[in-house]
Amino acid sequence: MRLIVLAAVSLLAVVTAGCTNETLDSFDKVDVDISKVSSKTGYQLSPAVLSKFSKMNIDRSSPIMLRILKEEGRLEVWKADRSNRFQMVRNYKICAWSGKLGPKTKEGDRQAPEGFYPLSRGQMNPNSSYYLAINTGFPNTYDRANRASGTNLMIHGACSSSGCYSMTDEQMLEIFAFARDAFDGGQKAVQLQAFPFRMTAENMARHRDNPNIEFWKMLKVGWDHFEITKRPPEVNVCEGKYVFNQQADKPFSPAGACPAMTTPSSLDVALSSYNKTYATAYAKAMSKYQGTVWIEPSEAQRKAIVADQRKGRELAYAPTGNSLDAGKLMTQQEIEAQKRKAEEAEKRKLEAEERAKQAVEQARLDAEQKKVKEAEDLAADVAAEKAQKQAHGAGALPVPEENPGVTVVEKPEKKPFWKLWAAKEEQPAKAAPVAEASQQAGEAKADAGQQAQKEARNPATAASAEKAKKPVDAAGTQPVPEENPAVEVVEQAPKKPFWKFWQK
Repeated sequence: MRLIVLAAVSLLAVVTAGCTNETLDSFDKVDVDISKVSSKTGYQLSPAVLSKFSKMNIDRSSPIMLRILKEEGRLEVWKADRSNRFQMVRNYKICAWSGKLGPKTKEGDRQAPEGFYPLSRGQMNPNSSYYLAINTGFPNTYDRANRASGTNLMIHGACSSSGCYSMTDEQMLEIFAFARDAFDGGQKAVQLQAFPFRMTAENMARHRDNPNIEFWKMLKVGWDHFEITKRPPEVNVCEGKYVFNQQADKPFSPAGACPAMTTPSSLDVALSSYNKTYATAYAKAMSKYQGTVWIEPSEAQRKAIVADQRKGRELAYAPTGNSLDAGKLMTQQEIEAQKRKAEEAEKRKLEAEERAKQAVEQARLDAEQKKVKEAEDLAADVAAEKAQKQAHGAGALPVPEENPGVTVVEKPEKKPFWKLWAAKEEQPAKAAPVAEASQQAGEAKADAGQQAQKEARNPATAASAEKAKKPVDAAGTQPVPEENPAVEVVEQAPKKPFWKFWQK
């Protein structure tokens, strides 16, 4: 037992020594000029990197492991040394990752995967539209057991993400070379560990209210195993959960019940000591964060803090900042105040929208009333014009006014048929127009003259004829029209009736 404890203490000592490498700023620098690279897939790691390997007792073709930390925005490359313990050789700043902290669950949610993913040589894509790419293999066994969906989730270049982890082209060129050399050295699968953040006691306490906390506690077991052993854990899935470094006499079924499992004794002892230290640190962190809540930023908020990095770049270049810089730790009182402020802002917004809606409706009603008023005014104008015309004697049909420049020649009245044999008067060629009364008087006079001649030949009617020549006074029955001095009437001798043609 004492030897096991000593072995566990030795493992913890290795953990402490290995962590010091993570603070080296030089791990984030890529000394490569892409314009001078003739072959993306044939690129060889720089002499500076190889020199670092030599100092760390690492062979160029030894196995590697990739670890992603979303919140910090980091991608780490770990490589096995000659004692088969992994040391970090690169710590890149992730250029862009989409969504928020938490696992990917369905196609189109813009979430980047979290979990443990084995990468094979066949998942490396030298012909990617994003310079170079390595497929994460999402969905893995755990994702499928939990009915997660999604395709083509990559680690790639171009610094543009929609559910992927995107690096710069220079970074991707070097990551691709690390993986190629490891596969060439005989590694069958490179383990990708994707975490929401460093699974420290303080970070777990800070995110204790996140709805994904139970999923993260499960991932933390795998984190702890690697931190203790500095070797990628053996990963299996049963009952829809990850299990790490478990020995079982039956195969694991991802959706089925977990078989009877045991943890290697040396690892179990190391875990016991590790967990005691963690519990103390967690209690201290809980005291520190008591009454506070971590407000995780959105993707847009993360982009805002690095917006100046896009200047002078292509439109496709879309870096996202890390959540630590864009997030915020708030007290419950601050959250309530912010909530009230947000509610008041929302209320003002709704009121403004309602006022705008009412203004639009009022404008519509005013426009309709204006149209009605215009129609009424038009109808009133038409009625007034019609009434004015009627007042001036205009009826339904227009009555033309007399034109003083046109002479109207009145046709003589047709005589009854019994007067067809009576003598016709010759009208003067250019007689001036006379009034109707004067014309009738002339005709009456001519008829009287003819009648007088006729009766003159008849002695019996002479007396009557003589009487007819005399004017009738006011007491008489027939008025005698006066002669019109303006009209010259030419009397013609009456024609004899046809029966008098034989009389002499």
